[in-house]
Amino acid sequence: MTTKDAIRHTIEFCHRVVEDYVNDLADRDLCVRSVPDSNHIAWQLGHLISSDVHMLQALGRAAPTLPPTFDAAHSKETATSDDPAKFCRKAEYLKLTEQVRSAKLAALAATPEEDLDKPGPESMRAYAPTVGAVLMLLGTHWLMHAGQFVPIRRKLGKPALY
Repeated sequence: MTTKDAIRHTIEFCHRVVEDYVNDLADRDLCVRSVPDSNHIAWQLGHLISSDVHMLQALGRAAPTLPPTFDAAHSKETATSDDPAKFCRKAEYLKLTEQVRSAKLAALAATPEEDLDKPGPESMRAYAPTVGAVLMLLGTHWLMHAGQFVPIRRKLGKPALY
């Protein structure tokens, strides 16, 4: 297995976990919070999608075009909103999730193995010092948030998946 194979596997696995955790949820479930002041799934999905687009752009790679108000709807300022009308429906999040997943895999495929050790974008070097670290973060960031979905799923009476 090459380094790029490991990164690809990480991206694909992390997306699969998130999709599995969301697939049996209704639109109304996306704005449930596990505890007060925690982020609900709708906001987290939007944050993940926006973050991916910004990371891909920082790497100079193609990224999906998000709806004009998408970033603002999933900013730190909107994290406290429980109004489902201010967020997307599950189908829209899943569509955008697939678009960013495809863009990440294309970015990885277009990155020569020898570029993985090059410095990451200046704005991200504190937590992703190399191009390879940024590409890895495009998967692991999703898994970190997926862990926050579990208590919401339990609260909703959904089965354990992993």
